[in-house]
Amino acid sequence: MLATHYAGDIRKPRRPKLPGPDLIVFADDWGRHPSSAQHLVRYLLSDFAVAWMNTIGTRSPGLTATAMRRGLGKLLDWGGAASTQADSSPLPLVCSPFMYPGFRSRWQRKVNANLLARCLSREFANIADTVILSSIPIVADLPERIQARRWVYYCVDDFSAWPGLDSPALSSMELKFVARADRIVAAGENSAARMRSLGRVSRVISHGVDLEHWRGSHGSATLLRGYQRPIALFWGLIDRRLDISVLRALDQSMRFGTIVLVGPTQDPDPALDALAHLRRPGPSPYQDLPALAAEADVLIMPYANLPVTRAMQPLKLKEYLATGRPVVSTRLPALAAWDDCLDVTDDPPEFAAAVQRRFGGQLPDAQSAARERLRGESWKAKAEDLVDVLFGD
Repeated sequence: MLATHYAGDIRKPRRPKLPGPDLIVFADDWGRHPSSAQHLVRYLLSDFAVAWMNTIGTRSPGLTATAMRRGLGKLLDWGGAASTQADSSPLPLVCSPFMYPGFRSRWQRKVNANLLARCLSREFANIADTVILSSIPIVADLPERIQARRWVYYCVDDFSAWPGLDSPALSSMELKFVARADRIVAAGENSAARMRSLGRVSRVISHGVDLEHWRGSHGSATLLRGYQRPIALFWGLIDRRLDISVLRALDQSMRFGTIVLVGPTQDPDPALDALAHLRRPGPSPYQDLPALAAEADVLIMPYANLPVTRAMQPLKLKEYLATGRPVVSTRLPALAAWDDCLDVTDDPPEFAAAVQRRFGGQLPDAQSAARERLRGESWKAKAEDLVDVLFGD
């Protein structure tokens, strides 16, 4: 069973078997949130035929509200439902293959490998000349079943450390896929170092940024309406990676103002609810984030020092910097090349003091000058590097 549609098309086409596309991508669901893989692939769509595979199974099945909503969404996908898209830019063919929602046991891996292999063989007449790119290791058992031109692993996160994921299963599959992949792309130097520890050399393609999108006040800032100023703003997934001690120190330093955490929640620390100045208005559409940034006084990244944060490459870093707003962050390896563009500290009271200094002030000239390096960090340029990895000799 496979539901297919072109992203943004509300039709439910029944079509004959397609020729193999230039590129098949296994990643997070298309359009669900603006991941680095989606940013990159958008710049490939004008020149390459792309099939995007929506998948499940990175989390163990459960009966939580989040899991049930996710499951319902997958059932709709399998039934052929499609989302809409406002613009007329080129789109990938989005496929939602039927899968068992887990990879923990040997039989689950075998079932899903067979389902995915049959799906690819049934949908596409010939994929021997197709490059297959995956940002998730659940495809580890596919190369032995599907003959493709090239298998490429796009290493963005350390799945063994990410909260809420089925880490043992993902780690096992990653080891197999890393060993089998023809080429590996790492999203940062720390990811490349982890690949070296597994015996593989990777091509580093760091995250990009669309300056035109972030420089201005595009979208709506109504989500911040009514909040007392000054505003310290965070956007992204609200989960256990956030450092409650840093947020508590900031909250205690504030006589006026609001700490606003914008985004979906996934088992956040319950202590967040006790912070008097903290508000969580929910997720915001991606297109509204520049307007929210323009209304904020300081953008914050209050991440805890954890294995998962030391391994991650936050997309929001360059997005924050591109807005022209002051930025305060806890120290992360991913910030090493950009720490002259923002205020970075390991200490909760110092974090709070840095935010207070930036409230109502201008971006320091030195930080503003350092951010000029963003001009060389476009997603378009990153996509050109990716094309070389995918299709180059």
